Amino acid sequence: MKSFKKVYIEITSICNLACSFCPPTSRQASFIKIEDFAHILDQIKPYTQHIYLHVKGEPLLHPKIGELLDISHEKGFKVNMTTNGTLIPKAKHKLLGKSALRQINFSLHSFDGHPGSENRAGYLEEIFAFAREAVKSGTIISYRLWNLTEDLETNLAKSRNRETLEFLEREYGLDYRIEEKVLRGSGIKLTDKVFVNLEHEFGWPSLDAPEDDGHGFCYALRSQAAILADGTVVPCCLDGEGVINLGNIHRTPFSEIIEGERANNLFDGFSRRQAVEELCRKCGFRQRFGA
Repeated sequence: MKSFKKVYIEITSICNLACSFCPPTSRQASFIKIEDFAHILDQIKPYTQHIYLHVKGEPLLHPKIGELLDISHEKGFKVNMTTNGTLIPKAKHKLLGKSALRQINFSLHSFDGHPGSENRAGYLEEIFAFAREAVKSGTIISYRLWNLTEDLETNLAKSRNRETLEFLEREYGLDYRIEEKVLRGSGIKLTDKVFVNLEHEFGWPSLDAPEDDGHGFCYALRSQAAILADGTVVPCCLDGEGVINLGNIHRTPFSEIIEGERANNLFDGFSRRQAVEELCRKCGFRQRFGA
């Protein structure tokens, strides 16, 4: 039986920002229902213990995020969440002290990625204040700046990040510049349970993108699967439009979906280091795993 390190569950397809690095979804705007979320957890229970509450959308927009975390704990799951952090002042009371909440990733690059963002200091201070409380109950905090370009010596994103990095350095009393210590893709520890990670910006795969020869590997359906807000199961967290629709978990058992013909063809293809799906052949992220 397949097992996954994580299963992504999109609890809303709606976002409160319009960041340049994240194309808006053309799918129907929706929030997952409590009963549907519970059903999904029951379906995936034999396959993983870790869930990530995002694909597209901003999870803190969900009005019942606290209840979703409680249900996750009741059913034995650990939860990771990625957020732009702008709604922390309104949502923090729904998050603090929740036993299921293992880690929160703050996409700090969303401040510069969203036109019209203002008051960087206020934005970051709200996140830092939350982080101070969250780590007391064991929650891991990861600050992300995923907006580097390939030319690390001269890219604008690196200089643009300097102001944010200075706030981090002051908050955690660092005696060094973060970019001098951090390695691409591996982050550094700022203090107990607090990390920062700098990474290149990636492009969401699209059927409109150019296609390559398909050689390569991916961990889709090996270490992860994803479920969109309407119940559509897709192979990975980057299929934000549900292009590789493997089935709907509200109509077909998860066990049958991940062993279906399309799922097995994709899995077997990557075993041969070949992308059989068109979207996979147009996914630049796949190339990070080598040819």
